[in-house]
Amino acid sequence: MVERDAELAIVDEALDQLTGPGPDAGGALLAFSGPAGLGKTTLLAELRRRAHARNCTVLAARGGEQEQSQPFHVARQLIQPQLAGTSEQELRAALGGWYSIVGPALGLCAPEQGVPPDPQGLRDGLDWVLTHLVVKRAPVALVLDDAHWADPESLGWLAAFAPRAEHLPLLLVVAYRPDELPEHADAFRTLPGRAGQRPLPLAPLTPAAVATLVREAVGAHADDAFCQEAWAVTTGNPFEAVELTAKVRGKGLTPVEANAPQLRDLAAAQRGSGLVARLERLGPSTVRFAWACAVLGTAIPQDLAARVAALGAEEAVDATRRLRDARILSAATAEEPDAGLEFVHPLIATAIYRAIPDALRVALHGKAAAAVVDAGLGSSAAARHLLETHPENDPWVVRTLREAAGENLRAGAPEAARRQLARALLEPPDFDERAAVLYELGCASLLTEPANTVNHLRAALAEPSDDPTLRQGIVIRLAQVLAHSDRLAEASESLAREIPYTQDVRARLRLQSEQFMWDAFNAAETDSPARSRRLARLADRLTGRDLTERYIIGLRAWDACLRGEPVDVVLHHAGRVLERPFSWAHEDRGFEVPVLAAMVHMYADRPGRAEELFEAGTAEFEHHGWRGAHLSFAYSLRAYVRYRRGRLVEAEELARAGLRLAERVGRRTPVHWYAIAILLTTLLARGRPEEAWDLAQEHEYGSPFPAAVVFPDSQTVYAELLLSRGETQAAIAELEAVDRRLTPRGIQNPSWCPWQLHLARAVAADDPPRARALADDAVRRARAFGAASGIGQALRVAAQVAAPEHRAGLLQEAVTLLSASPAGYELAWALAALGTELRDADLLTQAVVTARECGADGLATQTTEILLGLGGAPPHGQAWEDGLTEGERRAADLAVRAEKEPAPEVVVLPAPDWDLSSACRKLGTDRPGLREALEAFARSST
Repeated sequence: MVERDAELAIVDEALDQLTGPGPDAGGALLAFSGPAGLGKTTLLAELRRRAHARNCTVLAARGGEQEQSQPFHVARQLIQPQLAGTSEQELRAALGGWYSIVGPALGLCAPEQGVPPDPQGLRDGLDWVLTHLVVKRAPVALVLDDAHWADPESLGWLAAFAPRAEHLPLLLVVAYRPDELPEHADAFRTLPGRAGQRPLPLAPLTPAAVATLVREAVGAHADDAFCQEAWAVTTGNPFEAVELTAKVRGKGLTPVEANAPQLRDLAAAQRGSGLVARLERLGPSTVRFAWACAVLGTAIPQDLAARVAALGAEEAVDATRRLRDARILSAATAEEPDAGLEFVHPLIATAIYRAIPDALRVALHGKAAAAVVDAGLGSSAAARHLLETHPENDPWVVRTLREAAGENLRAGAPEAARRQLARALLEPPDFDERAAVLYELGCASLLTEPANTVNHLRAALAEPSDDPTLRQGIVIRLAQVLAHSDRLAEASESLAREIPYTQDVRARLRLQSEQFMWDAFNAAETDSPARSRRLARLADRLTGRDLTERYIIGLRAWDACLRGEPVDVVLHHAGRVLERPFSWAHEDRGFEVPVLAAMVHMYADRPGRAEELFEAGTAEFEHHGWRGAHLSFAYSLRAYVRYRRGRLVEAEELARAGLRLAERVGRRTPVHWYAIAILLTTLLARGRPEEAWDLAQEHEYGSPFPAAVVFPDSQTVYAELLLSRGETQAAIAELEAVDRRLTPRGIQNPSWCPWQLHLARAVAADDPPRARALADDAVRRARAFGAASGIGQALRVAAQVAAPEHRAGLLQEAVTLLSASPAGYELAWALAALGTELRDADLLTQAVVTARECGADGLATQTTEILLGLGGAPPHGQAWEDGLTEGERRAADLAVRAEKEPAPEVVVLPAPDWDLSSACRKLGTDRPGLREALEAFARSST
């Protein structure tokens, strides 16, 4: 190598840093860029040699112009060799829970039937596999050549992973042509790192360097004029300079000034038409073989190229020899004598490929597709060739593309599947197959192109089809994508149009269940009470014999919760749903109803049970590689459960994790609304309103609010945020809008949305009678629902706006109810309010302890100041422990036994039992749920 001393010095520095001892040792990022022929491949080959010399594990891959449409082509080159020769059992042990997620993408196992991983989950899995390999086989050099030709799936993954290299024993090196690097890999242009400037551009050789190459090849007697002309005709391009000197030597050209004019013709023979003319002189069979190799790409099996070129085995051997002698194909190496054929340089491959007559090139791709299938390489390998062919109404092409799309979709490459199905549609498929292809195309484009998905699915519905199961699947998927695009009314309408024409009773019930679900999430539903009545009539007569019936019963439980029906009714229906295991990741169902079945337990003061269900659902999501929207929903809603339990520190951690995942999905998507609303609610509870406001501004949280129902209600959370900033009139306007939106729908459970309580606080100063009426109505509704936490919260706010003589009584009842509930944060507020009202230092001390246990820092500080003002001392209690103490366990057991005794004729509110209160909060249940909660606690402790 000449004139690459600076680059090699950087390489050596990075390798020294990678392999050296001490605290400065570690990984690095290197990116080399430059036009074709400037020596990137040679530089990387030298880097690999030096890495091997330092006992590094080398992972190497190369993008291919013809393989760009083959998903995970580069990822497989990097990782497959490291796991080659291992048994399935060993692979499962090595990859752990990621086996079924990343295995198909890496070509290590066949995709499983069922739900595929989402692209983000697959990237997370690839991150884990590569990190695990790096740690296990450190130090590691990962080298990617021709990154501009890498497949989008691999390149997008590596670009996102690259910043981690500096925190691992990993040197990650890429080389690319800057003008051809795709947008999804732009991160490589600007990656910061220890090597300094990004990227490191390669410069052409100087005249002196080219002269050195010439004299090394033909002798020191080459004169200056000859060498200067060699530089001029190659413009200092190292590849062209090396090839030119080889031609000079091969021709026996004397390197003197008189022969310098011949250099231009020799240089022209290395590229473009000159290269093609040189190839044609090798004979027709050799030309066909070279064309076949150019179509097949890289690592070309000789027998496969022979079949595409229609040559016999001996002819193929002879053609290979001729092409190697002509420096078109690389010579075999001693290290890998049986490796596939490769072109000397990608420039040659590109020139030969583009020189193939158009019609013949298309035909060769068709022959290549058939050849790779016959060779047992599978439909996915054939699909990239079929994408280059012209439509010919060939059923085999449609079938092969559909098979490849199915494999890619299950392997987590929906964009590749979309391209293949779009091409299958052009073939075109048979008349009775077109609807199925459109449906599959819609499924493939669901995550990336929701608008096009709607068009594909509506086109599928317009196709005549005698397959009712297919038609039902199309309608359900259409409704799903419309709903996830915040077009819930259209989702419901699409189902409503199909239901009357569905003859099969069970199929019709399935469509009805889907319509009920999307109506339940539609914040602008026009006739919610009527829908609730229809749902109740239907669900109450179903037995739950199959999944569809259980989904309808689950929706009935959720509807009863929103409408504020008694908590026993809500839990009864939820219990019917959960009598048998209820998957959150069913292949052809959404996860919405399982989530709702869990959430009703939270509102019904059984958050411990809700958390059990969320833990199981989250584990399912992670098992299937659903690490985008699904996992974000799970984390965010688990955060909300923790918030309702008064475990605010944990709630904030989970909410931030949910928001990080939601950011990867996109802003102002449903999952983003959930994540932000729950984090804002938690920050306000922790006493950090300014931080909450800054977060809301950063994420543009505010009007217009989503068409989908979000919990906690987005507009109500925004109003609470305004109240925390003293913007009372703006908050009143938002809360009155919530009233106009929810009340006509019959949503009147303050445990679900406490808009009345916030509005009562907002109007109390200017309109006390209205405030009291609002609070009293909220108390009435909360009592009708029957959850102690909801009643206690309503009583506390009612006391806040009540006449002075009524406040103590309301607060005492609130404290009593909340002390036997799982709502620690609300209990802390009620204790603080009652202690302040009665000027009772003991109650204020208990309030401070409870607020600290919850992580409600603002409330703890505020209450401590009041306590100090009364002459009390701030408490120094023990830290909160999750496990039950002996006293708490005894109090819980006594409460369970007391439930069996006959109820007294006159109900007297007992004084709070603080051991029982702690037990309820730790177990995540109210008093009636203690028996089940203790049984669950015992199971988890064994």
